[in-house]
Amino acid sequence: EAAAVAAPSQPEVAAGSAASAVVLPERLQRREAERQQGVERQRQKKEAQVVKEEQSEFFLAAFAREREAVEALLAAGTLEEAAARLQALQKLLTGSVRFLAPYEVRQGQETVVRLQGDLAARRQQLQPKKKFAFRALKKEAAPGSASRPAEPAPPDPAEPGPGLAEGESGGPPLCGFSGAQDAELELGPAELLQRDVLLSELRGCRVRLRGNPNTLRVRDCSGCTVLCGPVSTSVLVDGCSDCLLALACQQLRTHRTRDCRVYVQVTSRAVIEDCSEVSFAPYSWSYPDIERDFESSGLDRNSNNWNLVDDFDWLATDRPSPNWSLIPEQERITSWD
Repeated sequence: EAAAVAAPSQPEVAAGSAASAVVLPERLQRREAERQQGVERQRQKKEAQVVKEEQSEFFLAAFAREREAVEALLAAGTLEEAAARLQALQKLLTGSVRFLAPYEVRQGQETVVRLQGDLAARRQQLQPKKKFAFRALKKEAAPGSASRPAEPAPPDPAEPGPGLAEGESGGPPLCGFSGAQDAELELGPAELLQRDVLLSELRGCRVRLRGNPNTLRVRDCSGCTVLCGPVSTSVLVDGCSDCLLALACQQLRTHRTRDCRVYVQVTSRAVIEDCSEVSFAPYSWSYPDIERDFESSGLDRNSNNWNLVDDFDWLATDRPSPNWSLIPEQERITSWD
């Protein structure tokens, strides 16, 4: 009788078996669904990787063709066409950074900078030929003709005035400032339009560049504020410390720099190397006619990757670089006057 009481009835056994039969398939179904989701994620990841590799291969082939075309035009002396193709090459690189590896971006940027230097050198190389031809015409004056007083040679438009920086040795002179201390320095649109600008070895200066330069280099400056209008191509900041910079450009490269704040609009990804304590915020400087200068520069005001920075000294992908940061919104400068 006790055994009969303890033993479950046949309906109870049947109900328990049915419940087990229901639970078991549900568990299997969940596992199968999770497995299918994992398989789908892996498939999408592989497809994305294939697309990325195909885009990278297409870019490298197109970039190589354009680079060779620019080099051929420079060798032939067709400088205006070479300049146009070089600008297109820069735009190709800028539009492709989202799917390129950091080392591919770096190689592309170094190639563009090299070609910009080659273009400037070729312009300087061809310039003396025109002056020589002018002097040769003077020697061919007819014998016995009345001699005319020599006209003073016009000043070189690119020659810097007192206190202005000169270009690298062997290269064309640049406009800019060098060696000043605790000074207010300024250049306007007519002086800057599509010129290469160099700021070097400044101490405690405030520099305003209202206009549209072609390139800008800020080298070995400390304790300075540099406010610059839209730059058509690249900005290089090298060897600077304790500086405040407002920059708009296609490409920003920062080397050997520490404790600087950069307010930037950049259409590619900014690059830092051998830097520390560099912080970024969106470009916010303004002045009358800045919109005209943006149109002249060709920069897209709606494209700004101010918070996308590649640190070539930080290879870890799972942790952010300790060498740069974003300026908190409440600490950003809104009024520059």
